[in-house]
Amino acid sequence: MGNWWTFLGAWAFDPAVYVSLGMVAGLYAWATRTVSARHPDTPWSGIKSAYFLSGIVLLWIVLQGPIGVFDDTFFWAHMVQHILLVMVCAPLLLLGAPVLLILRVSSPELRRHWLVPLLRSRLAGAVANPVTTWLVFVGVMVGTHFTPFYELALEHPNLHRFVEHPLYLGAALLYFYPLLPGNLATPKVAPAWRVLSLFLLMVPETMTGFFIYASPFVMYPFYAQVHRPFGLDALADQQLGGALMWAGSMLIDAGWVALAAHAWLRSEEAKGRRLDAVLASELKAHPHA
Repeated sequence: MGNWWTFLGAWAFDPAVYVSLGMVAGLYAWATRTVSARHPDTPWSGIKSAYFLSGIVLLWIVLQGPIGVFDDTFFWAHMVQHILLVMVCAPLLLLGAPVLLILRVSSPELRRHWLVPLLRSRLAGAVANPVTTWLVFVGVMVGTHFTPFYELALEHPNLHRFVEHPLYLGAALLYFYPLLPGNLATPKVAPAWRVLSLFLLMVPETMTGFFIYASPFVMYPFYAQVHRPFGLDALADQQLGGALMWAGSMLIDAGWVALAAHAWLRSEEAKGRRLDAVLASELKAHPHA
């Protein structure tokens, strides 16, 4: 029990994290107030703000809380951190519709001459293509775990802080951007493709976790050498981390698949109602047809 209290009581203070998250949260709050003041009839959604700020708070917890403190001591903590970064924090931030907020708070000239043309450009369409974003996300996830990059990031804290974390979060933001509602993706992704993309994401996620779990040797020598104040040995720690990635990512992704499937069914129901309305109006216009 004492080990758990030691773990839960460990918090870090990284000025770069606090300043960065504080600035992002402050700018978002300023933009929401500005939009609501300019357009009192259509104020900014409080639900979107709650999503975004929840993502910021969760980012702060996973980077500065116990998981962040022990991510270079226990592999399982590192895995939990990565799963939360890419599968929970990134989607929460995007459900806050930050790009839409930037458009609404910007001046008409800035929107007309720069932002809208950029969002409608071929480059933006190629970058936000769901196939491209899926490949980038999977490439980052698989590539970092099965190349020397992971060990290098463990040995160099600044690489871990300023490259690995932004890389994971950036790849996840890019992946989820065209899939979640409220984001201005061009072209629009059909609901069926959203479900398929999220479902297919389970394969590389779970296989990565499974291969790490099944490895008979310690894949990252750093964890075999680091001082462990408590907990499992390096190989058992690695197996636990692999199992968490294997099962945890599958469960979280299944939740996103369920939400996407629900949205798909609602869109089909809406199409059916529109079709019924068209047929009803035609029958009313031509009662003897």
